[in-house]
Amino acid sequence: MTVAIKNNNKTPLVVPASVRRRAGFKSGQELEFKASGGVITILPKLPSADDEYTAEQRAFIDAQLDAGEKTQIHGPFDSADSLVAYLKTEIKKRAVLKKSKRH
Repeated sequence: MTVAIKNNNKTPLVVPASVRRRAGFKSGQELEFKASGGVITILPKLPSADDEYTAEQRAFIDAQLDAGEKTQIHGPFDSADSLVAYLKTEIKKRAVLKKSKRH
């Protein structure tokens, strides 16, 4: 869809309602404008991560991430073969543990 208007620096530039509808913009929605090389891009403004969680939720998530960083991490491995060898060793260890727990 193409709509032509005449730019007049004395009046605000208005995006026609038909273009806004075609883009899927809703009334009251926050929009973000970017200009580069003679092109103006209008995008819906995305919420920041701070708006998604309460302070309590954010503190809980941060604590979980901190705890995760303290856990044992395996690797990096020199090659895919060394990774496969490590995994096979772990599988054998776990199989032995399962057998010992059954008895």
